[in-house]
Amino acid sequence: MNIVFSLDQIQEVAEQIIASNPNKIILFNGEMGVGKTTLIKQLCKSLGITDATSSPTFSLVNEYQIPSGKKVYHFDFYRIKQETEALDMGVDDYLYSGNWCFIEWSEKIESLIPEEHSTINIKLLSDGKRELELV
Repeated sequence: MNIVFSLDQIQEVAEQIIASNPNKIILFNGEMGVGKTTLIKQLCKSLGITDATSSPTFSLVNEYQIPSGKKVYHFDFYRIKQETEALDMGVDDYLYSGNWCFIEWSEKIESLIPEEHSTINIKLLSDGKRELELV
C-alpha cells in the first residue's frame, strides 16, 4: 500500500492501515520528525484507545488498553545502545504476546524482530506531505 497524505488526513490514513489487516507487529521507519509518533497516536485512536498517548522515548515502551481487552505496545528504541537493553526489558514477551506492537527505531533491535511483521516507511515530501509505504 502506498499513500501520499497531508497531516490533516492522518485519521483516514490510520483507518486504511488498520483495514488493510497488517501484521500486529509494525515497524515504523523514517527520519526524525517525519511523523512516526503522530501516526502511531492516530492508529491507537483508530483502535479505540481514548487515553492520552505519547512517545516512549525515555521509558522505551508505553502500554495502552484497547476496549476489546487487548493491548497496544508502543516502543521507541532511539536511545538504546545495544540489543541487550531491549532483552533486559523483556521485549520478547511483548513481541510474542499477540498484541499490537508499534516499533520506532527498530533497526536498533534488528535481530530480535519476529519474521512475521509489517513495515511502514514514511518520507517527508518537498510540499510538506508524507509518502507512506506499508509492506
